[in-house]
This record gives sequence, structure tokens and C-alpha cells, in this order.
Amino acid sequence: MIPSAFDYVAPTTVDDAVRALAEAGEDAKVLAGGQSLMPVLRMRLAAPSKLIDLGRVAALRGVREDGGSLVIGAMTTHYDVQRDALVKEHAALLAAATDTVADPQVRHRGTFGGALAHADPAGDLLAPALALDAEMVVSGMDGRRTIPAAEFFVDFFTTALRPGEILVEVRVPKKTGWSAHYEKFNRVAQAWPIVAVAAAVRVDGGSIAEARVGLTNMAATPVRATAVEEALVGQPATAEVINAAAQHAAEGTSPTADGNADVEFRQHLARVLTGRAVAAAVGA
Repeated sequence: MIPSAFDYVAPTTVDDAVRALAEAGEDAKVLAGGQSLMPVLRMRLAAPSKLIDLGRVAALRGVREDGGSLVIGAMTTHYDVQRDALVKEHAALLAAATDTVADPQVRHRGTFGGALAHADPAGDLLAPALALDAEMVVSGMDGRRTIPAAEFFVDFFTTALRPGEILVEVRVPKKTGWSAHYEKFNRVAQAWPIVAVAAAVRVDGGSIAEARVGLTNMAATPVRATAVEEALVGQPATAEVINAAAQHAAEGTSPTADGNADVEFRQHLARVLTGRAVAAAVGA
């Protein structure tokens, strides 16, 4: 199908993009990678009056270090995140999760910030961002503000972005030396996960010193499996300990039932996949 008619603007700076969005009003849409927006436009499920393309804003691309954090530009493609040496060294969980996103074509066009701002509860990058305590830096006419990942994801396809604001970068605390794994269950290759688990673990002297576990598609927003984390920390990195901790994975979640799985099956998957993800991360 052909989208409804709209005006198109391609700013080259963040300030110009914010200004264009403010001038266009609530009827505008921001185009990042377009892998989610373009199908919606073609099916006429959305009919914006103006499309603001961020593809020419060079300042929104790239990965850099800033003290104890990595800073990932919102328009950095999945492909670039997946292969970036800094990400592999300091945020291995992001690299592991990005490896599973869709297919090579989507990873070359889709963007890290676009996926987070889209806030699909089945999206592969939300739970890793939450597990790593990432912070979203957004820009609007009133300036910039920083939103913790725990507050950024509000509901299905809904974030804490205010009208007129654009996600410009994501700050991720370094987890240097941590092991990580992203385990997902889907019916066919390249599909959205029915459930997925993001696990990052720091092992010291054979014991689990720190653990971060995030769940994908177990609620309207990504969920931290805090009960699992608490059960792991201070314990030996053994299969028995991991399996016991994984039994807490579904606590505090509120999965939905759909054509892929009912609530009980999703809860079962959360426990099984958590055990697998943590075990793979620590090599147990």
C-alpha cells in the first residue's frame, strides 16, 4: 500500500530536529531506522502530517566513552552496536542481544535509539537496557533531561518522552569483565521473541558477585528479575544454584496471553530461559 501524503523534512542538527518537531505539533512522526514506522505508514495505521527524518543528524551516531559510561547515539545502527569494540568490552549484553535482532537487512537499517523509543514489549533491546541500568538522554525545546530506563518504559509502545522530545543518546554504565548472554524463544527464525532473558553476571573467585537479569515480553514493559538476582549474588556459580534462582523468574511479572502462548507457558519459559541465560553467561 501507499502511505497517506505527508510533508518531509531532514534536519542536520539535533536543534533543527527538535525545532521541526515542535513546529509540526503532535501530528508529526520521527523517522529513525524506519523498520517499525514504515510498515505502519504503508498500512495507513498512522497518517502523520509531517515526517522528520533523523538520518542526516551525524551527532546522533556512534559510540564513545565518557568516564564510567558508554554513550551510544540514538541513530547508531544495530549493525554498528553489534560490532563495536567498546560495546563488546564494556556492555557485552547489548552486543549479545543485538546479535539476535531480526535479520542482517534490518540490523543495517534499524537503530538502537529507534528500537528503545518504539517500546515494543517484545523488542530485544529493552530488557538489556533495563538490566544494565541505562539512562536515556532526550532533547526538547526546554533543553535536555536524563531518564533512567526503569522510568523510560511506561506501557505498551509508550515511553516517558514528552511531546516535542527526541531521544538523542543512551548512557550505559560500563560492565567491564562481566559475562553476558541473551536467550530468546521464538516460533520461527527472525521473529519477535515469545519470551527472552537478558543476563549479565560478574563472577569473582567462583562466586557470583553481581547479577543483572532482564525479561522480555513478560509484561507491558521490560522487567527486572530482582528475585533471581538476589538469589544469585554471593552464591557459587554452579548449575544447581542457577537452576534454583531461575525458579523465581516469573515473580512480579504480568505476561499476556495471545496466539503464541498463554500466561502459564510464558511463566514457564521465563524460568527455563533464565536458567539457560545465566548458565551460558557464567559457563556453568
